[in-house]
Amino acid sequence: MLKRVAELVAVLFIVSLGTFWLVSKMDTDPAVTMLGEGRTEAEYAAVRDDLGLNDPLLVRYWDWLSHAVTGDLGKSVVPPYNGISDRIAGALPVSVELAVLGMGMALLFCIPLAMWSAYRPGGRVDRLVGAGALGVLSIPSFLAGLLIIMVLANGLGWFPRAQWTRLGDGIGQNLYHAFLPALTIALAETAMFTRILRNDLVTTLQDDFIMSAKAKGMGPVHIMVSDALRPSSFSLMTLMGIGLGRLIGSTVIVEYLFALPGMGSLVIGAANTGDFVTVQGAVLVIAVIYVLTNALIDASYGYLDPRIRRAHV
Repeated sequence: MLKRVAELVAVLFIVSLGTFWLVSKMDTDPAVTMLGEGRTEAEYAAVRDDLGLNDPLLVRYWDWLSHAVTGDLGKSVVPPYNGISDRIAGALPVSVELAVLGMGMALLFCIPLAMWSAYRPGGRVDRLVGAGALGVLSIPSFLAGLLIIMVLANGLGWFPRAQWTRLGDGIGQNLYHAFLPALTIALAETAMFTRILRNDLVTTLQDDFIMSAKAKGMGPVHIMVSDALRPSSFSLMTLMGIGLGRLIGSTVIVEYLFALPGMGSLVIGAANTGDFVTVQGAVLVIAVIYVLTNALIDASYGYLDPRIRRAHV
């Protein structure tokens, strides 16, 4: 456990240092961003000095990191100069909810499809599911989102396109407005998860303990759900951990299509306006979530396969 914690800290340190260095190379001048055009050089110089931009890079990094570990991510350099923590607190729940809902929908779709496909490898259902998954993967997310909007929002009028209701205003309304963007995310994840889980299930079904279960007269549903699914979920759980962290920061296309105020929109908007403090804080938060999520996924392996627990005893 101590070794794992040390690895997580090292990863976060490298990510934070790399992000800080890259942001420092942005060609925008924070002083001009804050004051606007037409000010004197003395005024710009005073702002740069106040922000510590004249200090060496490592000094500035240490000053930022020492505040960040206490939860102080600084203030935006773009009017109205809000605190970064407040901005992230407003955007993060949107992205987390979309990622979790998308992952949840993908699991609901992929598990029965993968089990059905793996039951008779090479059969008609297996070929149909494989072709469907490949077709979905070949469609870019922005195109899938536009098609969903055209059919379910503009055509049938079942769901709104560009509205968002937070959880505090009602769970029903929140899920109603989150359904289409979550479905857009879930489509690609479902196709990828189905292919991975199907391949692992086919391999697991050839193991000796599955043959033993069949010899005992266990039904195919019992074997697939109780015996084969858990040990076949390693690759799926790993992909989920990677995908969840990725989706929290990379749903910018979906957020743009549905006009959602999430982390992707926050980072892109901050980068376009030269708000380097917001970019640094948002990327650090996303990295922390990503690393912790994958740590939890690693810890779940012992539950999925008791052999791993016994190997560490």
